[in-house]
Formats: sequence, C-alpha cells, structure tokens
Amino acid sequence: MAVGLDDVVAAETVLSHVDGQAGRLVLRGFELEELAGRRSYEDVLALLWDGFVAIDGLPAALGQARAAAFAILEPRLGALDGLSAIEAVRAGLALLPDAATVPHHLLATAMTAVTAAAAARRAAGEAAVAPDPVLGHAADFLRMLHGRAAPAAHVRALDTYLVTIADHGLNASTFAARVVASTRAGLLSAVVAGVCALKGPLHGGAPGPVLDMLDEIGPPENVEPWLAAALDRGDRLMGFGHRVYRVRDPRADVLKRVVMELRGEANRIRFAEQVEATAIRLLAQRKQGRGLDTNVEFYTALLLEALALPRTLFTPIFAVGRVGGWAAHVLEQEESRRIIRPQSAYVGPEPRQAA
Repeated sequence: MAVGLDDVVAAETVLSHVDGQAGRLVLRGFELEELAGRRSYEDVLALLWDGFVAIDGLPAALGQARAAAFAILEPRLGALDGLSAIEAVRAGLALLPDAATVPHHLLATAMTAVTAAAAARRAAGEAAVAPDPVLGHAADFLRMLHGRAAPAAHVRALDTYLVTIADHGLNASTFAARVVASTRAGLLSAVVAGVCALKGPLHGGAPGPVLDMLDEIGPPENVEPWLAAALDRGDRLMGFGHRVYRVRDPRADVLKRVVMELRGEANRIRFAEQVEATAIRLLAQRKQGRGLDTNVEFYTALLLEALALPRTLFTPIFAVGRVGGWAAHVLEQEESRRIIRPQSAYVGPEPRQAA
C-alpha cells in the first residue's frame, strides 16, 4: 500500500506536470523557465484557466475583482485583528458569498491578495490600503502592503515568484481543493480548503525557518560546523529536500536568478550560496542515495526578505500565487462530475461476539 498516496495517480490534468527525477516543471505545455520572468502572473492565470472560463481582458477583470473583494472585506477588517496572517486569509475568503456576481475564480484570487496585505498592515498598526484596479496584481499587492508604489525591480521579482509557484501538480493543498470541488461545493469552498491545507507547517511553512536558520548560523566561518552539528542531531536542514524532486527543484534556480538581480537590496545571496553549497555536500556525504537538494523555499526566503515582506506573511504570499492554480484545478475537477472517494485498508480487529 502506498502510504501517503505516494505514486498513486488520483487525477488526470492538463494543468501541470512535475517530473521529480529530471527536475522539470511543466505548466500547460510550457517549461517553467519559459514562463517565469518572461510572462506576467496574469498571463499564466490566462494559460491555466483557458478552456474553463473566459480569459479576455483578464488583467483588468482581476483589478476590478480586487476592488470588489476590498469592498466586501473593508467593513469587517476588525475581525482580522488577533488572527495570524494565514488565518486572516482563510477568514477573508470565507466572507465571499456563493451568490457573488464577480466570477468566483477572479474573486478568490483577488481576495487572497487583498486580505494578506490588509492583515499585515493591521498587524503593524497601519490602516489597510484599498487596491488600485489599474495596476498589475504583483504591483498592487506591494502597494497595498507597503502603502506606496513599489520599485519596478521589486514588482518584477514578486511577479516572477507568483508565476513560479502558481501550480505544482497534485500537492496537498491542490488535492484538498479538488476533493472539495468533487462534491460540487463550489470554487470558493474548495479554495478555502486549499488554504486550510496550506496552513499546515509540513506544506507551506518553510521559507521563514530558512531565514531563522541563516540567522542562527551567524558569521560565514560557522556555516560548516553549524550544519554538521544540526545533522548530527538529526535536524532537518530547512530549504533542502522535497517530497517529489530527487534532484534540484527547478524553481530554486529561477528564484536564485531573481535574488541575484536584487543583490543591491542588501540581501544575503553570497552567504546563502555558501550555506547551500556546504549543505548539499554534507547531505550527499551523510544521506547517500536520498537525493536531497535545494528546494523552492531556500531562495524564496531570500527573495521575500529582499522585498521587505514580514516573515509572518511568507505562507500567505504563497497562497497569493497558488490560488490561481487551485482555481484552475477546481474548474477542471468540476468538469469530471465525479466525487473523489478513495478506499482505505482496514487494519483493525476482526468482528467479535458480544459478551
């Protein structure tokens, strides 16, 4: 039996293909490297949603959806206070009514970004900023978060990140969304399920701990002894290893290039490269045959740090990008008109006679 459903094919999809042996990610017929840094997040949403919903004028429609989402959220902003950022995103999405006139795939994508930015600002003691429907999604998110227009380099960096994480096969949150979609509960409910799965630290919580690890290592001369001691204790090195990839995660290289371009933003790229090289060497020596290499979270952490995003926002910003993929999978699942209902293997006691 495949524990954790490893290698079990649970769905057919036209959306994305993860080749863990070759280190490839294909989105709707395009290698990731052909999209990230070359096409906008809105372009990739159009690619993922094409054939399921209308995609003409998508950037403008998404901008209007952000305005509609903020109009729903604004009277209830006080309800976000005291919640973590990811809990706030879950709450914001839960406010969306099934009877909403804005298409649900647009509204869910918009509300995720609007709520994440508003929650972060309120946590910092600042007022939420209304969206600007004219801006692109990445530019408007940074503006809503920081309260001012973001530098073009920052917008490009965030846009590339959103593209890189938009979809990634049948991961835990996407599968959760598809299971709910198969019950015909609707796209909004399915996306909430995706957020709930992402909230778990085994799925969406690694970028922040990567920075915690870099902080704890301290000066460059501590890199090897710190990493060796961590492995001696049996600790996991954050940012290394992946459930599917047995070679380097292709998303890591995409994001590393973006961080390199932001080197002037006082990020820790050179130090991180030293940590990465040492970690890979030690993992190869200590855990031979495991295929533990750099994953997407390692350079995600450096990118988000360079964009001045608080660490509490790292999981929600992942949701801001992945929600487009969730929506695409929900739309695809709804076409199958069949509920997902796997079997379980009973390992309990055999029936007994009552005394």
